Amino acid sequence: MTTQDKVTLGQVNSNKVQGTFFSRHHIDLPLLFGLFAALCFSLFVLYSASGQELDMLLRQITRTGAAFLLMILVAQIPPRLYAKASIYLYIVGLILLILVELFGDISKGAQRWLNLGFIRIQPSEIFKVVMPLCVATFLSKTTIPPKFITTIGAFIIVGMPTVLILLQPDLGTASLVAVAGCIGIFIAGLSWWWIIIGAGAGAAALPVMWNFVLHDYQKQRVLTLIDPSSDPLGAGYHIIQSKIAIGSGGLYGKGWLQGSQSQLDFLPEPHTDFIFAVLSEETGLIGFIVLMSLYCFIIGRCVLITLNTKDNFERILCGSFTFTFMFYIFVNIGMVSGILPVVGVPLPLISYGGTAMITLTICFGMIMSIHTHKKTSFFRKE
Repeated sequence: MTTQDKVTLGQVNSNKVQGTFFSRHHIDLPLLFGLFAALCFSLFVLYSASGQELDMLLRQITRTGAAFLLMILVAQIPPRLYAKASIYLYIVGLILLILVELFGDISKGAQRWLNLGFIRIQPSEIFKVVMPLCVATFLSKTTIPPKFITTIGAFIIVGMPTVLILLQPDLGTASLVAVAGCIGIFIAGLSWWWIIIGAGAGAAALPVMWNFVLHDYQKQRVLTLIDPSSDPLGAGYHIIQSKIAIGSGGLYGKGWLQGSQSQLDFLPEPHTDFIFAVLSEETGLIGFIVLMSLYCFIIGRCVLITLNTKDNFERILCGSFTFTFMFYIFVNIGMVSGILPVVGVPLPLISYGGTAMITLTICFGMIMSIHTHKKTSFFRKE
């Protein structure tokens, strides 16, 4: 055997060992790489958005590390166990939402938190993961596309927690939970007639929602979206400052740590909901393209995993998580850019915070689990 042959054989064996290591630990290397790159990019932006506060950066690094460990732990559990646990998680989540309505702590005019003595939790966050999981389990046990009665049942599953979250009131989270469930129903083969009827019913319900469902502050957000200049120092201040920051970035941006809107405290919550404005002001169109490239890589990998799933449960669940992730991106950037009302939706993988990071990493952990566990399915394949 020649020296060149030995080198080639060594490279093949090395690749085989690496592939075996990651597959044995149920880790999808391309997806892990994309997530790690996005989170490294987030630290670069967060340092500037936080006003160069090292303590906040260290806290985010700690939370990110914990979230990654949780993601790897979630990936070790076979998908069939998640399917079996979905109904119990759904029932526990509903009970917690009811307890929030009865005994929840009121903070900033909303009753969203449940005090368990040793910890305060926000049960509505649970449904960002549980809703797609429960819908996928329910629909995968029947024929695809779902029949009329099955579709009605799926919408009831989506509707119950959504209504309870609306009562808190939390329109932003309720919308995200409802969309997460409806995406799963759509992926299962929802008829276009349902979509047309739903759009018509939604349009007809707008006057009712405006007069009897939306609170005054929610109506103000909609009015501010239409005309932010009507109250430039009040309700419209956030959007006006955000649009100034985004527009002033230009092609290359003002430079890292050089943004006037972010560094001089014109932007509200620059490290959380409005971190995209900081990114746009300091890095310009180039930074935006880098961020979108990272997002597209992650989404593309998740779509590829979805297309290679072996049954309806895995296909619906992966697709739901993927498109929900896309929806989060759209809502945050749309909100900061002034094309959607202001809601408390952080920029995925970039904004400061632990709750949203944990929710996303659990979703990505389940996607890795689906991709790396190749055992016999208990669900219908077609």
